[in-house]
Amino acid sequence: MAEIRLQNLAHSYVAAPTGPDDYAIREMSHIWEQGGAYALLGPSGCGKSTLLNIISGLLSPSEGQVMFDAKVVNALSPEQRNIAQVFQFPVVYDTMTVYDNLAFPLRNQGMDEKRIHAKVSEIAEVLDLQPLLKKKARNLTADEKQKVSMGRGLVRDDVSAILFDEPLTVIDPHLKWKLRRKLKQIHEQFNITMVYVTHDQLEASTFADKIAVMYGGQIVQFGTPRELFEKPRHTFVGYFIGSPGMNLIEVTLQPGGVGFGEAGLAKVVVPVSEGVQQRLAATRWTRLTLGIRPEFVHVWDGPYDEAWCADVTYVEDLGTYKILTLKLAGQLLKVRLQEDKPVPQGQAWISFPGQWLMVYADDFLVEGDVPLASDSAQGVAHA
Repeated sequence: MAEIRLQNLAHSYVAAPTGPDDYAIREMSHIWEQGGAYALLGPSGCGKSTLLNIISGLLSPSEGQVMFDAKVVNALSPEQRNIAQVFQFPVVYDTMTVYDNLAFPLRNQGMDEKRIHAKVSEIAEVLDLQPLLKKKARNLTADEKQKVSMGRGLVRDDVSAILFDEPLTVIDPHLKWKLRRKLKQIHEQFNITMVYVTHDQLEASTFADKIAVMYGGQIVQFGTPRELFEKPRHTFVGYFIGSPGMNLIEVTLQPGGVGFGEAGLAKVVVPVSEGVQQRLAATRWTRLTLGIRPEFVHVWDGPYDEAWCADVTYVEDLGTYKILTLKLAGQLLKVRLQEDKPVPQGQAWISFPGQWLMVYADDFLVEGDVPLASDSAQGVAHA
């Protein structure tokens, strides 16, 4: 096991990069602590696999350092780093049995056969591979091959970390939850540093203790699944995490808060805390965005003095909950309504609880330490 530290790391596939847009990985510093279970989450093309290949040694970074336990490993090969990597498509030796596939890395180390047998048996039991040990790998299903590929990393005592590059992509959907659960059990049992790359927020949340969300070659937030959901520090995190994602509305600065509304329509003004107002006054920015998750929009049973009236444009019934699409002052909003709540017809009276409102300046969260007085109520106003 190892602590993995990235120090001022950056990478470009361009021979002579001239600006940030030329970098697949923009300059970053980050730490994966020893024995942690982490996910690297983001859309295709954001730099996830590039970063993973730099950590493993398959790719050399353009700038900065990769350190394992404070030792710089930039010049070391994957073998010298003692990294095990599980790829999107299973990598197995088809002509070998499952037993020989699992034993292969141990035999390369010169381990005696008695100890090899003990290690292979242990890992086969963990991964439910005992019935398949004598079977040729070519005859396995995709999920069985992926378990063998994982097992080759787990069987080694000297492995510094196991890196997973979207390992469940080719697995049937009904088997994915079993393998996710199995990976979690393996981590708890062996306490190995694991980094799991995925574009699926469910996979990330069920596997990892902490998630690094990547966007545009940068880690824009690193935190627990709950932190990413309740307090996204970048508009992309708000949009990407959640189903549906956070409502994001471009707003203008107003006395005491922020506002939005189309020409000819009454402007909706939302108060924000004094701390946020002070931060906005003290910093330079070009664009303001208001964010609130669909789960946190409050829907009233009827007209209410401190609520806005929005038009109901669409209702999606998803069984245990419903998704309402509302139009407020020209802006479309998503609202998640629990199954036991009545569905408003035609119009809905809504408000935004102050504690769940987020204000973003140029896509980054603006935080203030002065609480809004109405946080304990609904924290709304209209003009």
